[in-house]
Amino acid sequence: MSFRTTPSVDYVEDVSPGSGALPPRAWYASSDARSLSLNGSWRFRLSATAGAEDDSFAEEGYDAGNWAEVTVPGHWVLQGEGAFGSPIYTNHLYPFPVDPPYVPTENPTGDHLRVFDLPSDWPSDGGAVLRFDGVESCARVWLNGTELGEFKGSRLAHEFAVGELLKPGANVLAVRVHQWSAGSYLEDQDQWWLPGIFRDVTLLHRPAGSVADFFVHASYDHTTGEGTLRVDSDVDGRVLVPALDIDVATGEPVTVAVEPWTAETPKLYDGVLATDGERVPLRIGFRTVVLEDGLVKVNGTAVLFKGVNRHEWHPERGRALDLETMREDVLLMKRHNLNAVRTSHYPPHPAFLDLCDEYGLWVIDECDLETHGFTEQDWRDNPVDDDRWTPALLDRAARMVERDKNHPSIVFWSLGNEAGTGRGLTAMAEWIHGRDPERLVHYEGDWNCRDTDVYSRMYAFHDEVEKIGQQLDGGTHKRRDLPFIQCEYAHAMGNGPGGLADYQELFEKYDRLQGGFIWEWIDHGVKHAELGYAYGGDFGEELHDGNFVCDGLVFPDRTPSPGLIEYKKVIEPVRIEGDGANGIVHVTNKQDFADLSALAFEWSCQVDGETVESGSLAVPALAPGESAEVKLPEPPADGRGGERQWTVRALLADDTSWAAKGHVVAWGQFAVGARPLPSFPATDRPVVEEGRITLGPAGFDARTGALLSVGGVEVGATPRLDVWRAPTDNDDGAEWQTDTRYGVLWRTLGLHRMRHRLVSVEAGDDALTVRTRVAPAAREVGLDTVYRWTSDGERLRLSVSVTPEGDWTVPLPRLGVRFGLPEADRVEWFGGGPGEAYPDSRTASMIGRWQSTVDRLQTPYVRPQENGARADVRWVELGGLRIEGDPEFWFTARRWTTEQLDAAQHRTDLAAGDTVWVNLDHGLHGIGSQSCGPGPLPQYFLRAEPVEFSFVFSTTR
Repeated sequence: MSFRTTPSVDYVEDVSPGSGALPPRAWYASSDARSLSLNGSWRFRLSATAGAEDDSFAEEGYDAGNWAEVTVPGHWVLQGEGAFGSPIYTNHLYPFPVDPPYVPTENPTGDHLRVFDLPSDWPSDGGAVLRFDGVESCARVWLNGTELGEFKGSRLAHEFAVGELLKPGANVLAVRVHQWSAGSYLEDQDQWWLPGIFRDVTLLHRPAGSVADFFVHASYDHTTGEGTLRVDSDVDGRVLVPALDIDVATGEPVTVAVEPWTAETPKLYDGVLATDGERVPLRIGFRTVVLEDGLVKVNGTAVLFKGVNRHEWHPERGRALDLETMREDVLLMKRHNLNAVRTSHYPPHPAFLDLCDEYGLWVIDECDLETHGFTEQDWRDNPVDDDRWTPALLDRAARMVERDKNHPSIVFWSLGNEAGTGRGLTAMAEWIHGRDPERLVHYEGDWNCRDTDVYSRMYAFHDEVEKIGQQLDGGTHKRRDLPFIQCEYAHAMGNGPGGLADYQELFEKYDRLQGGFIWEWIDHGVKHAELGYAYGGDFGEELHDGNFVCDGLVFPDRTPSPGLIEYKKVIEPVRIEGDGANGIVHVTNKQDFADLSALAFEWSCQVDGETVESGSLAVPALAPGESAEVKLPEPPADGRGGERQWTVRALLADDTSWAAKGHVVAWGQFAVGARPLPSFPATDRPVVEEGRITLGPAGFDARTGALLSVGGVEVGATPRLDVWRAPTDNDDGAEWQTDTRYGVLWRTLGLHRMRHRLVSVEAGDDALTVRTRVAPAAREVGLDTVYRWTSDGERLRLSVSVTPEGDWTVPLPRLGVRFGLPEADRVEWFGGGPGEAYPDSRTASMIGRWQSTVDRLQTPYVRPQENGARADVRWVELGGLRIEGDPEFWFTARRWTTEQLDAAQHRTDLAAGDTVWVNLDHGLHGIGSQSCGPGPLPQYFLRAEPVEFSFVFSTTR
């Protein structure tokens, strides 16, 4: 009889943060000390449980030749083409039983091996440190057969002293990584669960007398223009800043005249921390963050945050990001006028913070903490209110603060996200306030502001935000005296978010409202050969939250969505308004710190959407908050009687670090006069013969009144009333919401299956009139619809009148006509563009002449839904037809029906058909952001009311 014991795995379920790791310290990218990256190909073995294998793999000489290989940094479930398991997406539900601190026996465990040689010139003196920048979720580490320790805290750095264990060649680094651990209860962030060594692994030489921990204190006095620098260091040395003639001992303060650091003017001074054994480069930004007069102020000025929440994500590599991907994020943010980022919901790769320092972004640095799943049991057993877990919480707070404390971009430390309330959070706040009183503390879950320096909320509706701005929101006395920030708002899931301009108007109206952070930056779609991009449920997860993980302002490939284009316009740092009739431009500098000297202004005049004249515009270098009126030149004469308008743009006057000269920062448009409306004298009469009706250039079916052709252009499906759209994520809302979810009501009412009853076809003296009733099955509500066709001999006019019948208690998704064309590709229109727009997301829609193809009109949301509408269209040409509207209309064209779009779950479900389906809409319902936030405001409802609208059809051939 044999008996085999398995190695102890008690550490996996231990609530402690781990053992063996060095105390946390400041992170820096490089120094003159040697380092060796251990990134690259590692040998890999996957086990189904934590204790399935013994520790022999960590011994020198172990033969792992038959093991697989994975890339580090990386997640094993995103490698091996599915051989190593699959990603799991949940928003807040734990994908294992809630039984803290225990985790299932079925605990995927990845053993990683890396054998490496030291470079031939690796110094023989001093020590060495092995650093892991991120491992999910629990790791146990050996070097050359000696166990170093184990740790939890996936998005946090851990270092081990290894100098005495190193040898010149064949060093064996062994890392056992468990997907689930006690730490998983603290990491229930809204994202994919992705185990692995996903950030860098680095060996650092530590010469005698090298730098240990250090803290750069660089304050700025806005009244004197002076900065005070003091660098505290565990190892004595000197601080040198050549540009400021600074050469002082560590710990010694020095005050000099400086240019301050802000997100708008990110001035950094290059310096050096020099000890006997090492020289560490410093990038110093002078700024002071205070809570004063109930406001967050930097350098004496209240800041308006125009921010975004950023998860780390790449569609192929998950959270294993390289420097260029991080830089791409920052550049996109800067080019779209963002000035702030919240690192939801964990500290990012530290290189990202270097980029925020360099390019200029305010940062809320958030701790690697979320226990959201405990909400399912009313927060019972929540670790943040259990003293046994407090050491782990304090360890996470310390590892964030100590690693990131030297970044001037960071103005807030955030305790974490959606973790309820409790003693552990209070302990974290007290420790952070004591360690770094020069920054503020944030935490959204603390509505009474016991532990925080700002009143923070998620998804507060517009009316509540206004009450908060007016200080009519109640709450504790302390809270009423604090500034308000929406740390999450305007949920950018699918088509949307709507209502951004309405929020921004409130932020700018009330001083107490200091802005907010859109949820979120990027869609977390996983690149998939068959589905395009996969989301929750596509990997067979037992529990999942679907495409709730795709809620970003950029698509998975980092292409800006219409939501980002809208946000850029809404938060422009320059407001450009005008009185077109009198040729006056009103320019306001909306920045907090910078004047307008970096911008150049230009004007252009358009007639019927085409630019006929342009030039430069002299605008003063306005200080922040200042406004000026500037006179435009006389508008050019126009003999055509067309629609005239001014467009004024603010451009970068020179190249910057984040965009090239000529980059458009802001713009405004205003009409020179009223739009001239086309005349349409009805001269022709319908002619009935052999089952066909002819009216001017058009032919109709005499029995049904269906339009068959216009001037030789065949119509595949006659225009008829359409009220349905493929519900957006924001139409459908979220299951937990008690507010009205109109997408659900629309489907319940049957608006997706409307029936059309022909009442009569009447060929009169001057018009063909078709009367119908449009209604859903099983309901008594309906829409009496009359189509009246007239012609002037060359053109065809359709006038539509709609009269609701019954008790319509819900708004309509859309109201217009839909028809089909057998072929169409190129599209040209005069109206809003170039991208899509909806009633509450149309700020960025610029009036002009635009061209596209039918395919490029589509917005590729990860989960297909209503998209692609163009606003304020005067006329559109496609498929040989020209269509003019009275009044302006919304235009959409696609190669599939709305019903096919509604049924699709992924982009690959949509196959182009033989017909191009065209919607000409008199009205559309707003979008809102009810996938997690508020629905559209009442002013953007499309109510069922009597209405008339018309279109004029002619041919372009």
